[in-house]
Amino acid sequence: MDRRMLFGHLVRSRTSVEGSSRSRQTGRFASRLRSVGFAAIVCSALPCSIAIAQSGNASSSAWPIKPIRIVISFAAGGATDSVARAISPKLSEYLGQPLVLDNRVGAGGAIATDIAAKAEPDGYTLMFTSGPPHNTFPFFIRNPPFDVLKDFTPIMIVGTAPQGIAVAASLPVNSLAELIHYGRRNPGKLAYGTAGNGSVQHLAGVMLNRAAQIDMVHIPYKGGSPALNDLLGGQIPVGIFILSTVAPHAKAGKVKLLAVLDAQRARTAPDIPTVTEAGLAGFSVPETWIGMVGPAHLPAPIVRQLHAGLLKAVADPEVRSRLELAGFEVKSGTPEEFSDLMVRSVEIYRRITAEAGIKPE
Repeated sequence: MDRRMLFGHLVRSRTSVEGSSRSRQTGRFASRLRSVGFAAIVCSALPCSIAIAQSGNASSSAWPIKPIRIVISFAAGGATDSVARAISPKLSEYLGQPLVLDNRVGAGGAIATDIAAKAEPDGYTLMFTSGPPHNTFPFFIRNPPFDVLKDFTPIMIVGTAPQGIAVAASLPVNSLAELIHYGRRNPGKLAYGTAGNGSVQHLAGVMLNRAAQIDMVHIPYKGGSPALNDLLGGQIPVGIFILSTVAPHAKAGKVKLLAVLDAQRARTAPDIPTVTEAGLAGFSVPETWIGMVGPAHLPAPIVRQLHAGLLKAVADPEVRSRLELAGFEVKSGTPEEFSDLMVRSVEIYRRITAEAGIKPE
């Protein structure tokens, strides 16, 4: 027998033996499968489901693998935008991906909010927003296209903005008590300027009117800066502003800063009393906050990673300085605490707007 014939014979013999062995093994396996019946099918499905779950976790743990879009609800240069731009470099550094800031201006922040609400919950579209207006949309917009609580995943609050009430230098009052007394003696003759309808300053004035039993007329402006300019020029007698914007003018003697509208004195102006300290017991407006949110159902691993990055960012001295210059006191907390804050503030503004007779349009 030559070599080729011998090799072919050996191959055929080995194939025959292996085939016979496989047949016997297959038969034994089939017999065992029949003996365990349906239980074998159920058990065989378990590793598959585990693999799917592990695959989903791996997808979240791999995030982020591309640039992240950050929607901002107000124009460049505003408070929300300033905070986003202060935090973004450090957050980008932590995440290892660029953050693309996308200012979507219009409808008092509702356009950006709608974009964020309808984004895929994959961690690649997030939003820096502030409340108000986030927590007052339902009371000023008829049938808004989003739910301010259910359509969002709170990630972290990064700061709050104390509010202050100030009067023109020419107004003959030097305290909140004197302003209230003046308002009662001159009903309908006092007017207060704010950044606009639905702003925290607008609603703070509504609350103050009710608590003090006075009747200041609201004058809405397109932003806090023009309102402040008119207060400085004496065109309006009273204004409510983010504290940091008006405090320097008060120190220069150009306006008189009467009180802080929050529950506690501001760290940036510790000598200015709260409204409660000035005579209206129990008065305060809900905290004006700014924070990051994502669409509903954002995976927990992504939320945890974003939260860790934000904590690191707000702990940076340069970031803290920029936030304070923008008028915010640096804050932090858990996503759960941020969620609780949002829920509480919505309910407070629901009561405030209902008592004031404000209807959505």
